[in-house]
Amino acid sequence: MSNFNIAVLDGDGIGPEVTAEAVKVLNVIADKFGHDFQYTYAPVGAVAIDQTGNPLPDETLALCKRSDALFFGAIGHPRFDNDPTAKVRPEQGLLKLRKELGLYANLRPVAGYAELADLSPLRPERMKGVDMLIVRELTGGIYFGEKGRKDDGNTAYDTCTYTRMEIERIVKMGFQEARARRGKLTLVDKANVMETSRLWREITRELAAENEDVELNFMFVDNAAMQLILNPAQFDVIVTSNMFGDILSDASSVLAGSLGLLPSSSIGSTVGMFEPIHGSWPEGAGQDRANPVAAILSAAMLLDHLGLREEAGAVRRSVNRTLGEGVGTEDLNPRERLGTQAFGDRIAHAIQPGA
Repeated sequence: MSNFNIAVLDGDGIGPEVTAEAVKVLNVIADKFGHDFQYTYAPVGAVAIDQTGNPLPDETLALCKRSDALFFGAIGHPRFDNDPTAKVRPEQGLLKLRKELGLYANLRPVAGYAELADLSPLRPERMKGVDMLIVRELTGGIYFGEKGRKDDGNTAYDTCTYTRMEIERIVKMGFQEARARRGKLTLVDKANVMETSRLWREITRELAAENEDVELNFMFVDNAAMQLILNPAQFDVIVTSNMFGDILSDASSVLAGSLGLLPSSSIGSTVGMFEPIHGSWPEGAGQDRANPVAAILSAAMLLDHLGLREEAGAVRRSVNRTLGEGVGTEDLNPRERLGTQAFGDRIAHAIQPGA
């Protein structure tokens, strides 16, 4: 029996609902494969601000640091989004969490489901063969650079800074992921304009000499945004900077037809964080409407991170099998519409070792 301590930060909006379904699936895995998962819950985001005034309380951060893995639900609330003067925001907790845990890489797999081809905004023929992984640098660049306003308040600035170390480690991860997939890596940058992008391209060329078994391509970010629509199947692994990755991964997230289908992981240190890519959707909270698939597939990525690859495969097969039955939440327009809990039940009950 393997024992693991998992910190659960279910957060705001629909976060607790979809997280509950992911934990349900993890419990089935523990039962069928003989593991012991111990969960400890802690507040983050808007709910933490309400309780403590801090979007990432010290106790929550300490829990994450001593856990084997971290499962994250969602954060955000309209009362902060609609108040530009707010000094404390839920998203500050997430940024600090990434920095404190050294989570420098965000991995977002994007794949199409044949059963849901009609939901994609692209024609079915353009979605055929789509299976990509976006590797986004997560703790550097413009989001973490010096920022502010000049004394008169009419001039603002955000500084984009990258070091060789920051670039090398994420590009090395990109090559590693590409080697485990189809052997193709695309660096997305803006090297025709930005000095930081020129450093990214220079370092990536150097590392390519050590990874000759991986096909390397370069693409400007504006072209990459266009190619994600014209021919998304051309991509295997995309590696890029923080802001570019944020934009491109959100753009790619709609290809599958629903934000409720796509998982993600943030890794780098020994403690990985796993979360669905969708937001907190506070308008749908407490209504049993949210799609739990992204959270459940994030749990599969958590299992991979813990070295439980057979178990992760069992979860993914169960999701595919259940979607193939034509059931799901309302966003999937299924033949049989289910609520969040009932959909999670169907996926959990379909889990079979080796099936």
